[in-house]
Formats: sequence, C-alpha cells, structure tokens
Amino acid sequence: MRDAVTAAYQRIRASVRETPVEESHSLGGGGSVYLKLEHLQHTGSFKFRGASHKIALLTAGQAAAGVVAASNGNHGLGVAAAARARGIAAEVYVSAQVSPAKAQRIAAYGATIRHAGSDPLAAELTARRAAEASGRAFISPYNDLDVVAGQGTLALELDRQVPGLDAVFVAVGGGGLIAGVGGYLKSVSPRTEIVGCWPENAPVLYECLRAGRAIEVPERPTLSESTAGGVEPESVTLALCRGAIDRSILVSESEIRAAMRRLLETEHWLVEGAAAVAVAAFRRDARRWDGKKVAIVLCGRNVSPEVLAQVW
Repeated sequence: MRDAVTAAYQRIRASVRETPVEESHSLGGGGSVYLKLEHLQHTGSFKFRGASHKIALLTAGQAAAGVVAASNGNHGLGVAAAARARGIAAEVYVSAQVSPAKAQRIAAYGATIRHAGSDPLAAELTARRAAEASGRAFISPYNDLDVVAGQGTLALELDRQVPGLDAVFVAVGGGGLIAGVGGYLKSVSPRTEIVGCWPENAPVLYECLRAGRAIEVPERPTLSESTAGGVEPESVTLALCRGAIDRSILVSESEIRAAMRRLLETEHWLVEGAAAVAVAAFRRDARRWDGKKVAIVLCGRNVSPEVLAQVW
C-alpha cells in the first residue's frame, strides 16, 4: 500500500489540497490531540482524493466516454468535481435516501443525476451495471484499489505533519478511507494504532468484518449519513480493513450529536456526522490516550439540512 499511495500522491498533488492539522485543547484527555482538517478539502470531504486519482488514471479513450458513479453525497461531489476538472462527462446515481440539497450540489458540478433504488447499495449496483453496459468506467466510492490509494494520500500528509502518532481515529463507511490510511501507516509507522469508528445505527462493514464476508446488515437512521449503506459483495475493502484496523468503536446518535456540537462550540468547525463519529469514539475513551499523540480525521463538512435540523 505504501508504494501505491506514494504514486497516487505524485499524480494528484497538484489538484488536491494538502489539508492542515490543528492541535485541539478542548476534546479531553491528557494527551496531544490533533485534528486532520480534511473537511477543508475541495468539495468538502476526502472523497475528492480518491475520485481525482481514479480519473487521473483514465486513458484518453476512457475519458472521452465519461464516467459513472453512485453516491448520495460526498463521493458524487468528488467525482463530479474531478471529472469537470478534466473536462469529461460524469453520471451519478443516487438512491431514494439522498438529500435533495446534496443532489443539487452534485448536479451543480455538471454531473447528470440518475435516481435508482431505495438505498445506496441498490443505486451502486445499478450504476455499475449501467457502466458495464455502456463501456464507461465505473468509479466506486470504496471498492477500487485506485480509489483506496487516493484516499490514503491523506495519511501520507498526516505522517509528515505529525510523525510518531500513537493512534488515528477514522470513521468507516465502505472502508475506502480507513483501508488507505491504515494500509499506508502500517508500512511507515507500525506502532500507530488504527481505530475504526462506526455509528451504532449503521455498523455495516463492522458486521461484515465480524462475519468474514459481505452480509446484509439492518440499519437505522443516523446523523452520520456518509457512512451509511451496504457493502458490495467481494469488496476489496474487506481484506484491506482486516489488515488495517486494530480497534473498533461504535458510538450512539447522542454521542455523535454531542460531538458535532462540541466541535462547533470549541473548535469552531461545522462538520458532518461522519467526522463527529471519529471524535465521539475518541471521547468515549479519551483517558486511555493520556500522554500519547492521537489524530482524529475530520473527514467532511457537507451537513444536509435534514441533519442540521436534528442537531440544532
């Protein structure tokens, strides 16, 4: 993973933003807590990294045909923006669960919106079939090694910005971010503990990892919209995450809400529920990290109006 991430970084470094790190003095515990401000990335989330890397690898013929993706938010934004930057067409499939505001933002980048299925996984499977039938490239939000390598460039930056970390907290949806971050850090900083963080209401990949395969997992509504949704059968992230994640923490909706509020009140950052999941997981056991150096990835800031209404 180290070589793949390093190569990805060289390909996309001119187009992605190297997001800053800030030390937090308000999140509790007696250690040093650093926030990786990935919510300041272009389009408001880390997803721009993986999408930019996949699109950078397209041949001229593939680019001319355009790309297909499925997303209810951040991945769709990342693909649409990266495609526009290269001057190629993008089609993004969304499910019935999509926030209208997020669909409008994806369309504002020039992507064509297609509605399919009642949940994100259904939209994803429909989009993949449409891409295969038309001969276009499908850009998965997580089930693609090139996308995972692109997401891992966040860890390359983080290791340079705060070397010698004892732990990194990362919210988990399909697993692309933590697979890239964990895979890279395992090779350059084996002592760093990789902590996977899930909402209790949507622990899909957590349960898949426990089962050893992709399974259907019942979900309930969550403030962490970006981590909700099923996992494709045979996803590459299953094996990658088994090797990358050292510890798993599930947090409640009340903990996510409290973390969102705390970040706004003390750090003055408005972040989405997925970013707050990682913060809530750290706060659940903050004293464990007394005297240690810990980083928390604030993975996105694209809060839907529907979630905002539930938090404030």
